[in-house]
Amino acid sequence: MTTTPCNQPGCSGTVGEDGFCDVCGMAPLPTPPPANPSEVPTPSVAHAPTMAAAPKPYSVAAGSVIPDWSSPDPSGSSGSSASGSSGSSGSSGRTGASWATRSTGSSGSSRRGMLGAGLVEVPPVPYRDPASAVMDNPEVPESRRFCSRCDEPVGRGRDGRPGRTEGFCRSCGHPFSFTPKLQKGELIGGQYEVLGCLAHGGLGWIYLARDHNVSARWVVLKGLLDTGDADSLAAATAERAFLAEVEHPNIVKIYNFVQHGGTGYIVMEYVGGQSLKDILVRRRHEEGEDAALPLGQVIAYGLEVLRALGYLHGVGLLYCDFKPDNAIQSEEQLKLIDLGGVRRAFDVNSPIFGTPGYQAPEIADRGPSVTSDLYTVGRTLAVLSFPFRGYTGRHLRSLPPRHEVPIFQRHESFHRLLRRATHPDPAGRFQSAAEMAEQLTGVLREVLATEDGQPRPAPSSVFGPEQSVAGTEIIDSMAADSFSLELPGDARSAVAATAAGTPAGQGSQGLKEPQAPKGPQAPKGPQGLNGAGRVLAPLDPRAAAAALPVPLVDSADPAAGFLTGLTARDPAELAAALATPSVPSLEVTLALARVRIELGELDDATRMLDGIADDNPDDWRVDWYRGVGALAGRRFDEAIRTFNRLYDLMPGETAPKLALAFANECKAAAETAGHYYELVWRTDPTYVSAAFGLARVRLAAGDRAGAEQVLDSVPPISSHYLTAQLAAVATAVRGRGTSELGGDELVEAGRRLETLRLDTERYARFAAEVLEAGLGWVRAGKGRAGMNQTELLGAPLAEATLRQKLEATYRLLAKLAEGHDDRHELVKRANSVRPRTLF
Repeated sequence: MTTTPCNQPGCSGTVGEDGFCDVCGMAPLPTPPPANPSEVPTPSVAHAPTMAAAPKPYSVAAGSVIPDWSSPDPSGSSGSSASGSSGSSGSSGRTGASWATRSTGSSGSSRRGMLGAGLVEVPPVPYRDPASAVMDNPEVPESRRFCSRCDEPVGRGRDGRPGRTEGFCRSCGHPFSFTPKLQKGELIGGQYEVLGCLAHGGLGWIYLARDHNVSARWVVLKGLLDTGDADSLAAATAERAFLAEVEHPNIVKIYNFVQHGGTGYIVMEYVGGQSLKDILVRRRHEEGEDAALPLGQVIAYGLEVLRALGYLHGVGLLYCDFKPDNAIQSEEQLKLIDLGGVRRAFDVNSPIFGTPGYQAPEIADRGPSVTSDLYTVGRTLAVLSFPFRGYTGRHLRSLPPRHEVPIFQRHESFHRLLRRATHPDPAGRFQSAAEMAEQLTGVLREVLATEDGQPRPAPSSVFGPEQSVAGTEIIDSMAADSFSLELPGDARSAVAATAAGTPAGQGSQGLKEPQAPKGPQAPKGPQGLNGAGRVLAPLDPRAAAAALPVPLVDSADPAAGFLTGLTARDPAELAAALATPSVPSLEVTLALARVRIELGELDDATRMLDGIADDNPDDWRVDWYRGVGALAGRRFDEAIRTFNRLYDLMPGETAPKLALAFANECKAAAETAGHYYELVWRTDPTYVSAAFGLARVRLAAGDRAGAEQVLDSVPPISSHYLTAQLAAVATAVRGRGTSELGGDELVEAGRRLETLRLDTERYARFAAEVLEAGLGWVRAGKGRAGMNQTELLGAPLAEATLRQKLEATYRLLAKLAEGHDDRHELVKRANSVRPRTLF
């Protein structure tokens, strides 16, 4: 046998092959425990878990399945839990503290600041003297006394007399006892001095004690609810065994297991803080019964819980009974406590513990699973984030409708995440804690960006960046056959009259006003979202489909390296290369289907995707490319349905939201398109397509200021910054009547244009727009006193100087024009604004 000296302070024992000391019973510590005790608030009491019959084995469905709800808010039948109602519980006269506290071992107490994934700051829970958490009068309220076997009320008073704390159930004859078995000052196992009761849980009383063998550190002793209950005894024994195997910073650590007076006690670390339930109760006490925790804080808790559950699942354990009572925040750290319901993943004999309102509906028939654990996390997130009335009754197996919950209306992605996490069908839920955490992190970034307006970009683990930026084309206002650049409103007649020396509105004395556009106009109907001033060209569905992000290639695929080198090639060349792969590859087939869509060969792409689906029915990428093909083929309703299902599947991903924005804009559903564009752009400014899409939608609604604002938010480091700035210039002046154009806006448009580095012709085209708007504005009498001292593109804001500048600009453009018709039209424009001279 291999042994090593125990490094616990003051211990002379040795650590055997089982990893524990033969004297103090402790695992070795890498660092000495802290000398000062932890501080915790007053203990709270949780409902006891309930137990269901042992089920048949149930295997978790492999792969992600797209949830398919027949209505926006699926609901299940309400009623009693599959495993019965909750058992007995107790409380003290004070409120607030859970029993677990600060770690003194190696389980990660130094891991500070991780709560919130580095994205959100969660208020720390301070310490206080653990001794103050001891209950003054350890009693279980009569309203919480239930038989541990049949769940009928026991120990209730009547006729003014208090109920008995010990006795037998009138219904089934099973004995009950709610009296603490340990008294203050008792020494347990020769080293643990009892200081008093902390709380009464589902499996018995919880005591605070000092470990006299290890620096007088604080520990927790957890006993049994009823030593005569075989199920309770088995659960406690199982808890001891599982805890001895667990080593994770988010899970309470077991130190020892001792016998005293015929009863077993688990010795656990003391993690100081408050349970999530107590944190919520305190907030409602301070702010009212409808108060909830901030959503960012709730999600931060969820991420820590998923870390812990992911660890348990990885070692073949299921937690089974997660709820707000069973997680404690201590400073910046969260820990799972009460592992009484933990069981082996394929254990079909042990009793199952759970709590109504949190337990998955299939537990009684199929037993616990990874997905049922994730279900409890979803329900807990719901309880903490809004006043979830009826979660143990009317909404026992469903979420409230979205229209009844303001936070669901404000944060659609969070609502969709909860819907998937709590889907009635286990196959429709997240299939692993890591998958749920990935999507929850994406939702957190979106929530925080919505709350404070600060982007939270991050690369996706399943999608690449957008392939290109769609919808950035600015309508050419200077084309000879399509003069969409016109003097704003009544400014056209004002300029024509000025050229002839006639006041505006009194004719042009023979000079013809420049004609309205003769060429093609911005299309209307489904593409007509760009009505106000026709600044940005309508979105082309094929270009939008080609711009969408592409699912990442599986690195394990034999052709992964081959595909990496082909990403930047022309679609036709890429199609030829993919048509003759060196090895059979699913990734190659998917890539070829995508290229077929880009080339417009939609029928071929559909046949390929159908073939992939036959062999890989659960591969969501098939649905993604089907949606992309539907968008390219102008089947917008089909595209919307497909991308909506993928949004349900991946609520934290950006790509499905961008796809929904594209499809809704193409369908002329401007408001919905704007919602998704804004959601994407506000969260991640690397998706520049969303900025231009949002600008188009705002222009369609006549919101020029809003369109300018979003175009201005395209960062200077973007390759599309210059285009966005030019679109903002055009937005400020194009198609506006003099009555709606302000002098400050006009001057600002000129200043913006002057700051841009442009070639001569491009600068002149946009300068002509700004100058023409300025000339019309001055001729309409909109100038203020002293504004003639203000310059617009180097010309004083006065009629004569603006006409001279505009004429020179048109003549410059005429010299640069390639065609005779273009040149002729530009010369005519120059003549129309030329100042009258005597010679």
